[in-house]
This record gives sequence, C-alpha cells and structure tokens, in this order.
Amino acid sequence: MAIPSTSPGSLSPCTKPPETNHASGTGQPDQQPERSAGANGNRAMGKSETVTLVIPAKNEAGNIAWVLEQIPDCVDEIILVDGHSTDATLVTARFSRPDVRVVTQQYAGKGDALRAGFLAASGDILVMMDADGSMSPQEIPHFLYFLRNGYDFVKGSRFVGGGGSLDITPLRRLGNQVLLRLVNTLYRTSLTDLCYGFCAFHRRYLCFLDLMTPGFEIEARMTISAVQAGLRIAEVPSFEMPRRHGRSNLRTFRDGTRVLRAVLREHRSGLSGLVVQALRRWVHAPGLRWLFKSGQPGGWPLLKSHQPPGSEP
Repeated sequence: MAIPSTSPGSLSPCTKPPETNHASGTGQPDQQPERSAGANGNRAMGKSETVTLVIPAKNEAGNIAWVLEQIPDCVDEIILVDGHSTDATLVTARFSRPDVRVVTQQYAGKGDALRAGFLAASGDILVMMDADGSMSPQEIPHFLYFLRNGYDFVKGSRFVGGGGSLDITPLRRLGNQVLLRLVNTLYRTSLTDLCYGFCAFHRRYLCFLDLMTPGFEIEARMTISAVQAGLRIAEVPSFEMPRRHGRSNLRTFRDGTRVLRAVLREHRSGLSGLVVQALRRWVHAPGLRWLFKSGQPGGWPLLKSHQPPGSEP
C-alpha cells in the first residue's frame, strides 16, 4: 500500500503536491502533470475527469456551512445526502452553496446514504467525506493527485506521518487498532487506518465495492472490497478535527460490532477463512437462528441481520 510522506496541510486547493521520488519506496509517481487551479483548469490541461463530492448529513445545521465553504474549486459537483434531518441542515446548505444537489436517502444509516449519493453522482471520480467538520475539504486535492497518477482507491489515514486526530477517544483508538490488525492478518495487507470515511476512487470501480452494508461499517467494507478486487490503494495523511457542533451519531460498541461482522463476512481464504465461514453457517443455521434474533429469550441483538424497514415478514 502506498503511504505518502507529504502532509495534506501543505497543499493549496487544486495545486500539485511537492515533488516525490518513486525510488524512495513510497509507491508515489515520479512525474507530476502541471495543473492550474479549478475544475476548468484541470479540463484545459487534458484532465477531463470530473469530480463529485458526496456528503451524508443528518442534523448537521451547525457544521454543514463550514464544510461547504471549504470545498476547493476542483470539485465539480456536490451532493448532500440528507438522512431525514429535523433541523435546518438543508436550508443552511442551500444558503451556503446554492449549487449543492440534495438527495434524500430512503432508509437509515451511513451505508444507505452513500449508496444514494453514489447513484445520483455524475462525476468520474467520487469523493466521500463527513458533514460534521472533522474532515477538511482542503485535503481533497491530495486524494485526486494519486487517483490521477495510477491509483484506483485512495483513503485517508490518521496514523501515518502528516496525519493525526484530535477527535478519536482512547476506546475508539483501541477498537480501530484491533480491527485493523485483524484485517491486515486475514486479508494480507498493510493498512494503517480502517474506520475512517474520507475516501476517493474512480467511478468505474464502483461495481467492485460492496455497498450493501447499512451503517458506519460501510467504510471498512469498501476498503476490504477494494483489497479483494485487487485495486491499487494509496493511503494519504489526513488530520481529523473535533466535531464542530452537536453530538456524533457513532456508537462505539454497536458500530464496532458491525465492523467486526463486515470484516469476517467475506473472509474465505485459507484455513482461517474456512473456520470463519463454518462458524457463520452454524450461527445462521435455521435451528439456531431464533436464538440470535432481537427480542427472543436468550437472544443476542448484535447478531441480528440488518433488514430495511418494512422488509421483515
């Protein structure tokens, strides 16, 4: 996996990053195409790929204006996916950026919101980020640079040089490290961050990314799908800031369990894969399934399979 050594904070919007050397072992390209600022400048220099930014949001009225105002000119389309907000999120968003496209998700969860946003997007490159102000849109050009120089899927990392976090709690950090080590072991990769939703990728690879998970686990599931599909992945430094206003929708234990299930679900290679899938078949066997349904005596709600509202018999 490529882990760039340059800091995104040193990049101005839509300008080329500092020169790097492929021979240094970082996996970065040797040459950098000249680019002028702005989307029109990119197209004039032969960069005809358009960029869509997808932002899921639910009750983020206190944060969304700051996020939208920071978006650089190299983004051609902005899609805000509304999770049925009950505050002034949509009014604030449209006032801050009259060109924003608003899409309403059908069900609930971050995974469902991203599916709706990707379906509505028209760009050749898709970028996803949060609406709470913890991620800086000013880092987007760094992601685009690697996509335009040979990489297929670029994800932010808080745990490489130039990255960091002022928001992650010790418990979340520990959970991320445990899940990350599990992913690196089971899927034979060397990622440095897992549960972080600042990513960008070419639209042509969308069909290879598993988008069927409903909640926050979508971030880990997309990364695992990219690894399984053989996509060339780059991790770039990203700095996570504290949420500007309000309370996070993330629930550590609930969402951590969902990520764990997503990690195990598709692991089928080697002896460990056979064991994992055998256990999953045993757990979901018809004679035992009632034990794991929410509301049943002795049940374990965390193992109940997700179903969209109205889909249960």
